[in-house]
Amino acid sequence: MAIVSRIDVELARKKMSVGEFADRVGITPANIAVLKNGRAKAVRLSTLDAMCRVLQCQPGDLFEWIDDETEGADAGDPGINDSR
Repeated sequence: MAIVSRIDVELARKKMSVGEFADRVGITPANIAVLKNGRAKAVRLSTLDAMCRVLQCQPGDLFEWIDDETEGADAGDPGINDSR
């Protein structure tokens, strides 16, 4: 999966439990677990908005995109533009 959840990092920063977070966001702890573990297929913008409001963060603090194609690519591959 190219989208990685960082929800656990933000929860730790705020010293907030999953249960408290779920209550304040308005979704179940099970759904928070699905989001945290990367098993979700989609996130409603209203849910993302609530999550950001509760944690006082940006959407990019909760989720990160990682390019699966270049993550394991060989640095010497001529098809990869490496500006090092």
